[in-house]
Amino acid sequence: MSTAQETAGGDAQPWAEVTPDAARRLLVAAVEAFAERGYHATTTRDIAGRAGMSPAALYIHYKTKEELLHRISRIGHEKALEILRTAARREGSATERLADAVSSFVRWHARGRTTARVVQYELDSLGPDARAEILALRRLVDAEVRAVVEEGVAAGEFDVPDVRGTTLAVLSLCIDVARWFNVEGPRTPEEVGALYADLVLRMVRARPDAARP
Repeated sequence: MSTAQETAGGDAQPWAEVTPDAARRLLVAAVEAFAERGYHATTTRDIAGRAGMSPAALYIHYKTKEELLHRISRIGHEKALEILRTAARREGSATERLADAVSSFVRWHARGRTTARVVQYELDSLGPDARAEILALRRLVDAEVRAVVEEGVAAGEFDVPDVRGTTLAVLSLCIDVARWFNVEGPRTPEEVGALYADLVLRMVRARPDAARP
């Protein structure tokens, strides 16, 4: 897997929405630098150097370092939302859809762990306007999972006294995969996704006779 693919979560056409090619290269370089050094310790010179470009070339495509982080964060959160929305709104029981959503979300964080670390843990580095936009996307992510849990409770599939708290716990569990997943470790992204789906179904006390994938 190429660096660009890894930072985009293993997509066959990583960062296809970022054009032209120079802007895409700079974005990939920024993801690597932010994940390795942190946003505040990274300079525009660091990013340009990783992309094989001059610092002046960076400003042709991005006005500031924060603009790069904002674009990375927005694309990452939009992709995460798309993944969860697709799984949460497919046909099937709440049990099946929650398991699918968790498995898909975990796989994305494992395959794109470099991007996921930046997307999920550099929020406070954004300015007020950009941060507000990303927080709105996070609320949509939360709403997708919460809706499935609520449906499961209403259908008698789940036993969850605190839906909001449980939703937060589920999302936190999935997101943390980006911190520890190692491509050379004992489990593949698919195996971790399946494990976490099972753990979450236990967390919501899914009925033993409810359909599972």
